[in-house]
Amino acid sequence: MVGADLVGDPDRPIDGVATLQAAGERDLSFLTNVRYRRQARCSGAGAILVSRDLSPDTRGGLHADLLICDDAYRALAELMTALFPVPEVAPGVHETASVDATAQVHPGARIDAFAVVGGGSSVASGAIVGAHSVVGRGCRVGAGTVLHPHVVVYDGSRIGDRVIVHSGVVLGADGFGYAEGEAAAAQIKMPQVGVVVIEDDVEIGANSAIDRATFDTTRVGRGTKIDNLVQVGHNAQIGQGCILCGQVGVSGSSRIGDRVLLAGQAGVAGHFEIGDGVQVAAKSAVFQEVPPGQQVAGIPATPIAAWRRRIALQSRLPAMRRALRGLERRVQALEAAGIESAAGSAAALAPETDAGDEK
Repeated sequence: MVGADLVGDPDRPIDGVATLQAAGERDLSFLTNVRYRRQARCSGAGAILVSRDLSPDTRGGLHADLLICDDAYRALAELMTALFPVPEVAPGVHETASVDATAQVHPGARIDAFAVVGGGSSVASGAIVGAHSVVGRGCRVGAGTVLHPHVVVYDGSRIGDRVIVHSGVVLGADGFGYAEGEAAAAQIKMPQVGVVVIEDDVEIGANSAIDRATFDTTRVGRGTKIDNLVQVGHNAQIGQGCILCGQVGVSGSSRIGDRVLLAGQAGVAGHFEIGDGVQVAAKSAVFQEVPPGQQVAGIPATPIAAWRRRIALQSRLPAMRRALRGLERRVQALEAAGIESAAGSAAALAPETDAGDEK
């Protein structure tokens, strides 16, 4: 199934997949990170999935049959998909669901209990609108897309095929746009009249929010994966195949290229462009354009090599402070000694006078 080479017993029975710690002799386990090599050596797994680039020394210390493949993590994903398929759900509209007469729900779609589908919306074949989810007016839900319970899709939002939207997600809420009024503390709301477009094969984690555009579209590109608690602001453009980890924030009108990685709690300020293939480290803040292919970190985000030098320097600051204080004391002592020496020299050079002489 995954193109692996077997080192060990081809007749070993395998009943399941388990972690290195929990696996028994009839389980397949996996070593996808060398940090867990000690657990792998102690594991009771009957077989272990490993990558070809794993060092011979590490591989030799494993007391199990080995399935050696190009990429153990990808192979694990393929195996898990095959061994634990998503159960098929019977189509139909639950009796408690509210579907507008002008909505188009494909006979192969499923609308669960207390879900709402607004006027003029369409739900394609194989799509699921989970319990208590709301699809507003004029929306599109593509084929095979799953809206888990308690998802809210505002009017006009368009969702592609095979999209997974987890519970608590809000798509198409108003973007955060206000103009200052004349009165003190008065804010004038800028109407948000654009839409949200989610392209095919996107996954959006629980309690994330993607705001509608002020004009035009806020777009999430094909194949992008978004973790829980992520905020995408109005008019933002997220490219294809991106990874946005938990608690990432993308401000309005930002442009994120293809295959960009934003690690946990990273933030991107508004109106900046992040090039293709950029990686932004966790807790970093991007306040400027980032060219394609760069790795950046810190606040503000800088090339990661410069950031590492800065962090290394920060760790030395206490010692440098102590050394500087010592130098200051030495300079003060030398200056004080110089002043006393100069005063003594001046007194020695002064002419002698009798007590009665006038100054």
